[in-house]
Order: sequence, then structure tokens, then C-alpha cells
Amino acid sequence: MSTPKFILILVILCTPPYTWGQRNKKPPERPIDKIQSAANFDLKQFSGKWYLLSVASDCNYLKTDNHRVEATVIQASPSQNSRGVETMAVSTFRKMDGICWEIKHSYLPSKSAKSRFTMKAQGYIGSLDMVVGETDYQNYAILYYQRTNKITLKLYGRKTSVSDNIYRKFDDLAVKQGIDLEHLYPFPSYGFCETADQFHILNEVPR
Repeated sequence: MSTPKFILILVILCTPPYTWGQRNKKPPERPIDKIQSAANFDLKQFSGKWYLLSVASDCNYLKTDNHRVEATVIQASPSQNSRGVETMAVSTFRKMDGICWEIKHSYLPSKSAKSRFTMKAQGYIGSLDMVVGETDYQNYAILYYQRTNKITLKLYGRKTSVSDNIYRKFDDLAVKQGIDLEHLYPFPSYGFCETADQFHILNEVPR
């Protein structure tokens, strides 16, 4: 597996593939629509650096290869797409074979709520939905992701750890989504990348 594709497995959530047959089927009820999103979400306050602390997921890749996860940090900021619509730009930084990579994505906000977003990456059919479930902007953020009919939760912190109360809250929210505690995966708290050279940047923003 090539390095770029390996990195995108985690960034795109390693969820089941979309198939052409789904075009003719009635869309199933979306679990992500039931998630209560953060009220009065402010993208400017949310912007900046976030460390990935923990992931709750039934993803088969994580079940078998969780020992391969790398320290991950994201940088979020307001941006605009080619049509002039405001979006959330997200750069994800992580190592692969000791080299720092940057993966760029763009999240389009929903018309229904500023804390709901959709992302489509180049070369992928279908889209990824994301909801900012909770954040205090200064310490932690809990984000929900859905591709097809699967929910994944991610806990981010402004620092490399958060209070025990926040970890417990994250555990409880994962259980409410039917994710067993054995499928919670802590991410490394050291060895972060914050930059990548021009030869190790993947721009997945649709053109």
C-alpha cells in the first residue's frame, strides 16, 4: 500500500466502501442526524491547533492495526471554496515511516447548523459528514463522523491530554452510539508533526 493511501485510511475513517448499487436504493436513516450538535458554534474560536487524543470506532482497520496509529494533530481555520462559500479548512499532520505528512481537506457547513459539515475528498465517491458535538474551544472538542451508516467519535484537545471528566464523558458518548469500550483507541501523546515539506503534502480539496 502506498504511503498516501495508507495515511488516508485513518483520515477518511477506514469505513466501508460505497458501491454503485447504492444509487438506486432509498437512503437509510442517518445516525449523524440524531447527534445533538454544539449550539452557537463559532468557527473562529474553534480554529487553531488540536491534538487527537482518542478515537471510538468499530472500524476493522483499527481493530487489527491500532498498534500502527501515529501522533496526529490538526489545524483548523476559516476558508472559502472556489465558489466563494465559507468552509472550514483542516490540515492533518502525522508521521509515516518517520516522515511528516500534511493532508488538506475542506469541510462545507450545513445550511441547518453551523456545527454540521460535509467533506468530499478527491478520488472518493460519496461524502463524509462531521458534527461538532461538544467543545469549550479552550480545552477539548468531541467530533462525530459518519461515512455510509457508521459513526466514529474523535476526542481532540488543545493540549496532549484533558481532564479525567472529559475522558469519561467521551467514553459515555461512545457507549451511547453502541461502541464498546474495547473499541476506544488512545493516540500517542508525543512525536507530533506540525509541518511537512512540499513533497509530502496531500491536497484532497475538490477543485
